Amino acid sequence: QLHLVESGGGLVQPGGSLRLSCAASGFETPGITLDYYSVGWFRQAPGKEREGVSSISSQDNTRSYADSVKGRFIISRADAGNTVYLEMNSLKPEDTAVYYCAAQYYGMGSLFDFEYNNWGQGTQVTVSS
Repeated sequence: QLHLVESGGGLVQPGGSLRLSCAASGFETPGITLDYYSVGWFRQAPGKEREGVSSISSQDNTRSYADSVKGRFIISRADAGNTVYLEMNSLKPEDTAVYYCAAQYYGMGSLFDFEYNNWGQGTQVTVSS
């Protein structure tokens, strides 16, 4: 069972930056790494539905971003190791939410949560002065 752990959340002032990490473990097949999975970042603010923020595909690292974060957030994979990052810049109060990462084996990358079957527990991001 793939295990995902998010980290890097916290309190930041508007205009600030944070880098979230999604670390994966528990691969059942030797030689399989997170590179074989598409990874998506999602967020859920209080009283709102979960929304897709960014994704990276498994085969060619095609990246997708929600319009609300395009130009401010960057998704990337670690050069070595089983980690995917979400660099968040020019943060706004409306970015406040619990951020989740999700992974799908051989996925194409998607901002729809039903495309993923492995989820982390989330990390809180609060943007406030």
